[in-house]
Amino acid sequence: MCTTCGCSSDDAVVTDPGRPARVLAGDHPHGHDQGGHHHHDAEPATRTLVLEQAVLAKNDVLAEANRTWFRGRQILALNLMSSPGAGKTTLLERTITDLSAELDLAVVEGDQETLLDAERIRATGCKVVQINTGAGCHLDADMVARGLQVLEPPARSIVLIENVGNLVCPALFDLGERARIVIMSVTEGQDKPLKYPQMFRAADLMILNKIDLAPYVSFDPERCITYARQVNPKLDVISLSATRGDGLDRWYDWLREGAGDLLPRG
Repeated sequence: MCTTCGCSSDDAVVTDPGRPARVLAGDHPHGHDQGGHHHHDAEPATRTLVLEQAVLAKNDVLAEANRTWFRGRQILALNLMSSPGAGKTTLLERTITDLSAELDLAVVEGDQETLLDAERIRATGCKVVQINTGAGCHLDADMVARGLQVLEPPARSIVLIENVGNLVCPALFDLGERARIVIMSVTEGQDKPLKYPQMFRAADLMILNKIDLAPYVSFDPERCITYARQVNPKLDVISLSATRGDGLDRWYDWLREGAGDLLPRG
């Protein structure tokens, strides 16, 4: 787990791509301690287990502070997780383009390096902040809290958190979100839910993306959905193509339902 992989929220850099000079490396908007990991070489397994429990317990405290912060501002926060290349950023671009006149959206981008995805989101006119985790393989609650300080999402908005591309560690770290969304594409193996069960067990919704490519790859969508629901029988599933537009109405309806009566304009 992440107590041994080199992750540390202390190493994360938060950047507003519209104001690159504005970088926060350690401030926190909720007034509680930073949530870093501490790493030790060649420790016995029992010591590693204790560290893992301590890291997750500390993150849970910070996540609950984020959740309280979101709730107090009537913000719907969603944690989008996937392997690299599943189409998270493309889905966000299309969602912002189609819904920005209806819903107030803001984005937290998570990547190890670069502002590339944040610049793509910024080009849509959406508020965005980039969190670069360095060697870290996931966002944690402290990183998100620091990102929110820069992002300053308005009350009664939707904050879409694009986690670092990884099907393992992001599933373990609560960010304070209301719901978790796992995105996979038909260009991945249909048995991903069985190979990475923690991710699919932790999710509220699975988006099966790039269905326009299904005729050209060896992928059985129904079998993939069956595998996912073996792991998580309560999992909602939406099949769509973020580029061609198939299924996007169902995704947009899911967002509207999640927002409830908090977010309508006018």
